[in-house]
Amino acid sequence: MIIGIPKEVKNHEYRIGATPGLVSLLTQAGHTVLIQTMAGHRIGFTDEMYTHVGATIVQTAEVVYGQSEMIVKVKEPQKSEFPLLREGQILFCFLHLAPDPEQLKHLIERKVVGVAFETVTDPDGRLPLLTPMSEVAGRIAIQAGATSLQMANGGKGLLLGGVPGVPPAKVVVIGGGIVGTQVARMAMGFGADVTILERRLNRLRELDDLYGPQLKTIYSTPVSIEEAVTAADLVVGAVLIPGKKAPKLVSEEMIKSMSPGSVFVDVAIDQGGCSETSRATTHSDPTYEVHNVVHYCVANMPGACARTSTQALTNAIAPYVLEISNKGYKQAMQDDPGLLEGMNVCHGLVTNEHVAHDCGYEYHPATECIV
Repeated sequence: MIIGIPKEVKNHEYRIGATPGLVSLLTQAGHTVLIQTMAGHRIGFTDEMYTHVGATIVQTAEVVYGQSEMIVKVKEPQKSEFPLLREGQILFCFLHLAPDPEQLKHLIERKVVGVAFETVTDPDGRLPLLTPMSEVAGRIAIQAGATSLQMANGGKGLLLGGVPGVPPAKVVVIGGGIVGTQVARMAMGFGADVTILERRLNRLRELDDLYGPQLKTIYSTPVSIEEAVTAADLVVGAVLIPGKKAPKLVSEEMIKSMSPGSVFVDVAIDQGGCSETSRATTHSDPTYEVHNVVHYCVANMPGACARTSTQALTNAIAPYVLEISNKGYKQAMQDDPGLLEGMNVCHGLVTNEHVAHDCGYEYHPATECIV
């Protein structure tokens, strides 16, 4: 198979869809890998490193898309990339289609086979390709939140951990999954006063067993969220329903009730955000204020630590890229139902039920596309 790795074009996105290590696995398996020149240069992966493991360096995205049977990238296609997609081409990347009807429309029109990292599952129902980026995003969220609390960035001037004789900042985390757990872990490492809200009682028990009284756990309801948000200095939204738009758990009134200079970090922004006041921002312009509350809603948070993120992501996607390359997507998905869960669009059909529901399309089971 011919696999193409284009240079990312999203704002300040320096991740790349394959490290030299992954490329070496593909070329050793007999596949052709096309890498757009300078695609990994900013994070230390030079063209020479890729040619050393058998890749072919090409000059433009047009060549990558035009000659490749499968495109492996990190972020969803941007407007400039839509015209480059071809019918029947496999697109393997993060898609986040539910809150992005424009992208969905173009993928349907181009009749690609769109396989989304964020909906691939493993035999236990977990999300193995989303997990590494959730881990990175959760840790970055606290760094971003701590920076945003500084006076120069519009914050109220609090140090997360305080100092002897001065209380620490109050951090509230909404959601106890991978992101929320990493947020809580990092915030406690800084010495903050941390509360996590979650609806799954078993998960609350697991978190209590992990961290004991250092972490406050609260069952999540609209009332408990409102009480916690109002009292917080820093709130992190870490909510996920795979494939669906994020629920708006934080109302504008809750944001308005926070004290001036407080901070809200929305890690769910890729799926539309979990606050009524959230809108996607970029690394070049990451924050804005609503009701004197600083909002950090960067839609590709892991891109801030692009080398770490690339290595973590490609470690996870490597077996799936090989599986599709070696067998073709139909056989690979027949053999791996979890990979089939990743198919969101196929030859003009919407094959993810949540995406179809949220965007108003007819749902077609993905099994229809692999027979």
